[in-house]
Amino acid sequence: MFSWILALALALVLWGLATAYMWLVKRRKTEIRHGLAALAGLRWREFSQIVRQAMADQRNLLPLTDSEDNDRGTSSDFLLQQNAQRWLVSCKHGRAYRFDATAVNELASAMRLTGAEGGLLITEGHVNRDGLNEAQKQSIEVFDERNLWQLLKPYVSDDMRQTVTGIAQREAARHTGIAGLAALTIGLLAGMGYLTMQTDEAALSPVSAALAPAEVRSADAGDAATPVATRAETPAATAPVDATTQIADPDPATLLRYQQSVSKTLARTPGVVSGIWLTRSTLSVERSGDDAAVWPLICQELERYPALRTVRVQLNPRPGVEESVRWRQCRTY
Repeated sequence: MFSWILALALALVLWGLATAYMWLVKRRKTEIRHGLAALAGLRWREFSQIVRQAMADQRNLLPLTDSEDNDRGTSSDFLLQQNAQRWLVSCKHGRAYRFDATAVNELASAMRLTGAEGGLLITEGHVNRDGLNEAQKQSIEVFDERNLWQLLKPYVSDDMRQTVTGIAQREAARHTGIAGLAALTIGLLAGMGYLTMQTDEAALSPVSAALAPAEVRSADAGDAATPVATRAETPAATAPVDATTQIADPDPATLLRYQQSVSKTLARTPGVVSGIWLTRSTLSVERSGDDAAVWPLICQELERYPALRTVRVQLNPRPGVEESVRWRQCRTY
Protein backbone atom coordinates (compact mmCIF):
# COMPACT_ATOMS: atom_id res chain seq x y z
CA MET A 1 0.00 0.00 0.00
CA PHE A 2 2.83 2.36 0.87
CA SER A 3 4.37 1.86 -2.59
CA TRP A 4 1.23 3.17 -4.29
CA ILE A 5 1.00 6.12 -1.89
CA LEU A 6 4.62 6.88 -2.77
CA ALA A 7 3.83 6.58 -6.48
CA LEU A 8 0.85 8.94 -6.17
CA ALA A 9 2.87 11.49 -4.18
CA LEU A 10 5.71 11.40 -6.71
CA ALA A 11 3.28 11.80 -9.62
CA LEU A 12 1.57 14.77 -7.95
CA VAL A 13 4.88 16.50 -7.21
CA LEU A 14 6.14 16.03 -10.76
CA TRP A 15 2.83 17.16 -12.22
CA GLY A 16 2.79 20.22 -9.96
CA LEU A 17 6.30 21.23 -11.03
CA ALA A 18 5.47 20.68 -14.69
CA THR A 19 2.23 22.67 -14.37
CA ALA A 20 4.04 25.58 -12.74
CA TYR A 21 6.62 25.60 -15.52
CA MET A 22 4.02 25.34 -18.30
CA TRP A 23 1.86 28.19 -17.00
CA LEU A 24 4.44 30.52 -15.48
CA VAL A 25 7.30 30.14 -17.95
CA LYS A 26 6.33 28.24 -21.09
CA ARG A 27 2.97 29.97 -21.56
CA ARG A 28 4.61 33.41 -21.31
CA LYS A 29 7.22 32.47 -23.93
CA THR A 30 4.51 31.10 -26.23
CA GLU A 31 2.44 34.26 -25.84
CA ILE A 32 5.45 36.46 -26.64
CA ARG A 33 6.27 34.41 -29.74
CA HIS A 34 2.74 34.57 -31.13
CA GLY A 35 2.35 38.19 -30.06
CA LEU A 36 5.44 39.24 -32.01
CA ALA A 37 4.17 37.32 -35.03
CA ALA A 38 0.85 39.18 -34.77
CA LEU A 39 2.61 42.54 -34.53
CA ALA A 40 4.78 41.70 -37.52
CA GLY A 41 1.61 40.99 -39.51
CA LEU A 42 0.33 44.55 -39.04
CA ARG A 43 0.75 47.21 -41.69
CA TRP A 44 3.39 49.84 -41.00
CA ARG A 45 0.84 52.58 -40.35
CA GLU A 46 -1.04 50.43 -37.80
CA PHE A 47 2.17 49.44 -36.07
CA SER A 48 3.47 53.01 -35.86
CA GLN A 49 0.15 54.25 -34.45
CA ILE A 50 0.30 51.63 -31.69
CA VAL A 51 3.88 52.66 -30.91
CA ARG A 52 2.96 56.36 -30.78
CA GLN A 53 0.07 55.63 -28.42
CA ALA A 54 2.28 53.54 -26.14
CA MET A 55 4.96 56.25 -26.06
CA ALA A 56 2.37 58.90 -25.25
CA ASP A 57 0.86 56.94 -22.38
CA GLN A 58 3.99 55.40 -20.87
CA ARG A 59 6.74 57.93 -21.71
CA ASN A 60 4.70 61.12 -22.16
CA LEU A 61 6.28 61.48 -25.60
CA LEU A 62 3.97 63.51 -27.84
CA PRO A 63 4.08 64.56 -31.53
CA LEU A 64 6.08 67.67 -32.31
CA THR A 65 4.23 70.95 -32.76
CA ASP A 66 6.60 71.84 -35.62
CA SER A 67 4.87 70.60 -38.76
CA GLU A 68 8.16 70.42 -40.65
CA ASP A 69 9.60 67.91 -38.23
CA ASN A 70 6.41 65.84 -38.28
CA ASP A 71 6.30 65.67 -42.06
CA ARG A 72 8.72 62.75 -42.49
CA GLY A 73 6.63 60.63 -44.88
CA THR A 74 6.64 56.88 -44.24
CA SER A 75 10.15 56.85 -42.71
CA SER A 76 10.66 54.32 -39.93
CA ASP A 77 12.15 57.12 -37.77
CA PHE A 78 10.05 59.89 -36.29
CA LEU A 79 10.52 62.59 -33.67
CA LEU A 80 8.51 62.97 -30.46
CA GLN A 81 8.89 65.53 -27.71
CA GLN A 82 8.76 65.56 -23.93
CA ASN A 83 8.84 68.92 -22.17
CA ALA A 84 10.38 70.60 -25.24
CA GLN A 85 13.05 67.87 -25.49
CA ARG A 86 13.18 65.87 -28.68
CA TRP A 87 13.35 62.06 -28.81
CA LEU A 88 14.09 60.09 -31.95
CA VAL A 89 12.04 56.91 -32.23
CA SER A 90 13.28 54.32 -34.71
CA CYS A 91 10.64 51.66 -35.56
CA LYS A 92 12.08 48.73 -37.49
CA HIS A 93 8.95 46.78 -38.36
CA GLY A 94 9.58 43.06 -38.97
CA ARG A 95 10.95 39.90 -37.35
CA ALA A 96 13.98 39.61 -39.63
CA TYR A 97 15.87 42.60 -38.20
CA ARG A 98 19.16 41.88 -36.42
CA PHE A 99 21.00 44.81 -34.80
CA ASP A 100 24.55 45.09 -33.55
CA ALA A 101 26.66 47.95 -32.21
CA THR A 102 27.10 49.42 -35.71
CA ALA A 103 23.35 49.81 -36.24
CA VAL A 104 22.98 51.42 -32.83
CA ASN A 105 25.77 53.89 -33.63
CA GLU A 106 23.94 54.87 -36.81
CA LEU A 107 20.85 55.66 -34.73
CA ALA A 108 23.02 57.72 -32.36
CA SER A 109 24.35 59.71 -35.32
CA ALA A 110 20.78 60.39 -36.49
CA MET A 111 19.94 61.60 -32.97
CA ARG A 112 22.73 64.16 -33.09
CA LEU A 113 21.67 65.36 -36.55
CA THR A 114 18.07 65.94 -35.41
CA GLY A 115 19.03 67.44 -32.06
CA ALA A 116 17.34 64.64 -30.09
CA GLU A 117 18.14 64.26 -26.39
CA GLY A 118 17.50 60.52 -26.44
CA GLY A 119 16.38 57.68 -28.65
CA LEU A 120 14.27 54.56 -28.71
CA LEU A 121 14.88 51.54 -30.90
CA ILE A 122 11.68 49.54 -31.36
CA THR A 123 11.60 46.29 -33.37
CA GLU A 124 10.14 42.80 -33.41
CA GLY A 125 13.65 41.65 -34.33
CA HIS A 126 16.69 41.09 -32.12
CA VAL A 127 19.41 43.34 -30.71
CA ASN A 128 22.54 41.44 -29.72
CA ARG A 129 24.63 41.98 -26.61
CA ASP A 130 27.08 44.40 -28.25
CA GLY A 131 24.15 46.45 -29.53
CA LEU A 132 22.57 46.57 -26.06
CA ASN A 133 25.85 47.71 -24.49
CA GLU A 134 26.30 50.42 -27.12
CA ALA A 135 22.68 51.55 -26.71
CA GLN A 136 23.25 52.02 -22.99
CA LYS A 137 26.27 54.21 -23.70
CA GLN A 138 24.37 56.31 -26.27
CA SER A 139 21.24 56.86 -24.08
CA ILE A 140 19.11 54.71 -26.40
CA GLU A 141 16.33 52.59 -24.94
CA VAL A 142 15.77 49.26 -26.71
CA PHE A 143 12.51 47.35 -27.13
CA ASP A 144 13.03 44.16 -29.15
CA GLU A 145 11.65 40.62 -29.21
CA ARG A 146 12.36 40.22 -25.49
CA ASN A 147 10.11 43.00 -24.19
CA LEU A 148 8.21 44.58 -27.09
CA TRP A 149 5.04 42.49 -26.68
CA GLN A 150 4.70 43.47 -23.01
CA LEU A 151 5.04 47.12 -24.04
CA LEU A 152 2.45 47.07 -26.83
CA LYS A 153 0.05 44.38 -25.57
CA PRO A 154 -2.33 46.87 -23.87
CA TYR A 155 -2.62 48.90 -27.11
CA VAL A 156 -3.39 46.22 -29.70
CA SER A 157 -6.97 45.36 -30.60
CA ASP A 158 -8.98 43.16 -28.27
CA ASP A 159 -9.32 40.50 -30.95
CA MET A 160 -5.56 40.27 -31.43
CA ARG A 161 -4.87 40.20 -27.70
CA GLN A 162 -7.49 37.50 -27.02
CA THR A 163 -6.28 35.41 -29.95
CA VAL A 164 -2.66 35.47 -28.81
CA THR A 165 -3.42 34.76 -25.15
CA GLY A 166 -5.92 32.06 -26.12
CA ILE A 167 -3.32 30.24 -28.22
CA ALA A 168 -0.82 30.38 -25.36
CA GLN A 169 -3.37 29.10 -22.83
CA ARG A 170 -4.52 26.22 -25.01
CA GLU A 171 -0.95 25.16 -25.67
CA ALA A 172 -0.14 25.34 -21.95
CA ALA A 173 -3.24 23.26 -21.12
CA ARG A 174 -2.30 20.63 -23.72
CA HIS A 175 1.27 20.40 -22.47
CA THR A 176 0.03 20.23 -18.88
CA GLY A 177 -2.11 17.21 -19.77
CA ILE A 178 0.83 15.51 -21.45
CA ALA A 179 2.99 16.26 -18.41
CA GLY A 180 0.30 14.76 -16.16
CA LEU A 181 0.35 11.49 -18.11
CA ALA A 182 4.14 11.42 -18.02
CA ALA A 183 4.18 12.11 -14.26
CA LEU A 184 1.62 9.33 -13.67
CA THR A 185 3.73 6.90 -15.69
CA ILE A 186 6.88 7.77 -13.75
CA GLY A 187 4.99 7.44 -10.47
CA LEU A 188 3.65 4.00 -11.42
CA LEU A 189 7.11 2.82 -12.45
CA ALA A 190 8.57 4.09 -9.18
CA GLY A 191 5.80 2.39 -7.20
CA MET A 192 6.28 -0.90 -9.03
CA GLY A 193 10.04 -0.69 -8.50
CA TYR A 194 9.58 -0.07 -4.79
CA LEU A 195 7.08 -2.92 -4.54
CA THR A 196 9.47 -5.28 -6.34
CA MET A 197 12.31 -4.30 -4.01
CA GLN A 198 10.14 -4.92 -0.96
CA THR A 199 9.06 -8.29 -2.35
CA ASP A 200 12.68 -9.34 -2.90
CA GLU A 201 13.60 -8.28 0.64
CA ALA A 202 10.62 -10.18 2.05
CA ALA A 203 11.69 -13.28 0.13
CA LEU A 204 15.22 -13.07 1.50
CA SER A 205 14.29 -12.23 5.09
CA PRO A 206 13.01 -15.73 6.05
CA VAL A 207 16.27 -17.24 4.81
CA SER A 208 18.37 -14.75 6.77
CA ALA A 209 16.21 -15.09 9.87
CA ALA A 210 16.59 -18.85 9.80
CA LEU A 211 20.38 -18.68 10.13
CA ALA A 212 20.48 -17.84 13.85
CA PRO A 213 17.96 -20.50 14.97
CA ALA A 214 19.80 -23.13 12.95
CA GLU A 215 23.07 -22.27 14.67
CA VAL A 216 21.41 -22.28 18.09
CA ARG A 217 19.86 -25.70 17.53
CA SER A 218 23.22 -27.10 16.43
CA ALA A 219 24.91 -25.60 19.47
CA ASP A 220 22.23 -26.89 21.87
CA ALA A 221 23.09 -30.43 20.85
CA GLY A 222 26.63 -29.86 22.15
CA ASP A 223 28.05 -28.03 25.12
CA ALA A 224 25.64 -25.32 26.39
CA ALA A 225 28.53 -23.38 27.94
CA THR A 226 30.38 -22.99 24.63
CA PRO A 227 30.40 -19.38 23.32
CA VAL A 228 28.13 -18.62 20.37
CA ALA A 229 31.02 -17.82 18.04
CA THR A 230 32.64 -21.19 18.90
CA ARG A 231 29.38 -23.09 18.46
CA ALA A 232 28.88 -21.70 14.95
CA GLU A 233 32.21 -23.25 13.96
CA THR A 234 31.55 -26.76 15.32
CA PRO A 235 31.60 -29.68 12.88
CA ALA A 236 27.82 -30.10 13.25
CA ALA A 237 27.23 -26.65 11.74
CA THR A 238 29.82 -26.91 8.96
CA ALA A 239 29.41 -30.52 7.95
CA PRO A 240 28.72 -30.99 4.22
CA VAL A 241 25.16 -31.72 3.21
CA ASP A 242 24.49 -35.34 2.40
CA ALA A 243 23.43 -35.59 -1.26
CA THR A 244 21.26 -38.64 -0.55
CA THR A 245 18.94 -36.68 1.72
CA GLN A 246 18.10 -33.82 -0.65
CA ILE A 247 14.51 -32.65 -1.01
CA ALA A 248 13.05 -30.69 -3.94
CA ASP A 249 11.06 -28.18 -1.86
CA PRO A 250 13.03 -27.53 1.35
CA ASP A 251 12.06 -25.16 4.12
CA PRO A 252 13.99 -21.86 4.32
CA ALA A 253 16.49 -23.13 6.89
CA THR A 254 17.29 -26.23 4.83
CA LEU A 255 17.58 -24.22 1.63
CA LEU A 256 20.04 -21.93 3.38
CA ARG A 257 22.18 -24.92 4.34
CA TYR A 258 22.14 -26.08 0.71
CA GLN A 259 23.25 -22.65 -0.47
CA GLN A 260 26.01 -22.44 2.13
CA SER A 261 27.28 -25.85 1.12
CA VAL A 262 27.37 -24.82 -2.56
CA SER A 263 29.26 -21.61 -1.74
CA LYS A 264 31.87 -23.46 0.34
CA THR A 265 32.38 -26.10 -2.32
CA LEU A 266 32.73 -23.55 -5.13
CA ALA A 267 35.31 -21.60 -3.11
CA ARG A 268 37.50 -24.75 -3.22
CA THR A 269 36.78 -25.50 -6.88
CA PRO A 270 39.67 -24.88 -9.33
CA GLY A 271 39.04 -21.86 -11.51
CA VAL A 272 36.33 -20.48 -9.20
CA VAL A 273 37.08 -17.67 -6.73
CA SER A 274 33.74 -17.50 -4.93
CA GLY A 275 30.03 -18.14 -5.25
CA ILE A 276 27.72 -15.67 -3.50
CA TRP A 277 23.92 -15.91 -3.36
CA LEU A 278 22.34 -12.62 -4.32
CA THR A 279 18.78 -13.91 -3.94
CA ARG A 280 17.15 -17.29 -3.41
CA SER A 281 17.37 -17.98 -7.12
CA THR A 282 20.49 -16.05 -8.20
CA LEU A 283 24.10 -17.17 -7.68
CA SER A 284 26.92 -14.74 -8.49
CA VAL A 285 30.19 -16.47 -9.39
CA GLU A 286 33.62 -14.82 -9.42
CA ARG A 287 36.00 -16.89 -11.48
CA SER A 288 39.58 -17.03 -12.72
CA GLY A 289 39.09 -19.86 -15.20
CA ASP A 290 37.47 -20.09 -18.62
CA ASP A 291 33.73 -20.79 -18.96
CA ALA A 292 34.38 -24.11 -20.64
CA ALA A 293 36.42 -25.29 -17.67
CA VAL A 294 34.45 -23.93 -14.71
CA TRP A 295 30.84 -24.20 -15.93
CA PRO A 296 30.64 -28.06 -15.75
CA LEU A 297 32.07 -27.92 -12.21
CA ILE A 298 29.50 -25.32 -11.15
CA CYS A 299 26.61 -27.35 -12.59
CA GLN A 300 27.96 -30.53 -11.02
CA GLU A 301 27.66 -28.93 -7.61
CA LEU A 302 24.26 -27.27 -8.18
CA GLU A 303 22.66 -30.40 -9.63
CA ARG A 304 23.35 -32.24 -6.39
CA TYR A 305 20.45 -30.24 -4.95
CA PRO A 306 17.04 -30.55 -6.67
CA ALA A 307 16.01 -27.17 -5.24
CA LEU A 308 19.02 -25.43 -6.84
CA ARG A 309 19.22 -27.06 -10.26
CA THR A 310 17.29 -24.30 -12.04
CA VAL A 311 18.78 -21.24 -10.35
CA ARG A 312 20.26 -18.44 -12.45
CA VAL A 313 24.06 -18.22 -12.41
CA GLN A 314 25.69 -14.85 -12.95
CA LEU A 315 29.16 -15.44 -14.39
CA ASN A 316 31.16 -12.28 -13.74
CA PRO A 317 34.09 -11.27 -15.98
CA ARG A 318 37.53 -12.57 -15.07
CA PRO A 319 39.94 -9.98 -13.62
CA GLY A 320 41.86 -8.22 -16.38
CA VAL A 321 39.81 -9.80 -19.17
CA GLU A 322 37.37 -7.77 -21.27
CA GLU A 323 34.25 -9.87 -20.93
CA SER A 324 30.59 -9.16 -20.31
CA VAL A 325 28.46 -10.56 -17.50
CA ARG A 326 26.81 -13.82 -18.57
CA TRP A 327 23.64 -15.43 -17.24
CA ARG A 328 23.23 -19.19 -17.50
CA GLN A 329 21.17 -22.07 -16.07
CA CYS A 330 22.24 -25.64 -15.58
CA ARG A 331 18.70 -26.82 -16.11
CA THR A 332 15.45 -25.18 -17.14
CA TYR A 333 12.03 -25.71 -15.64
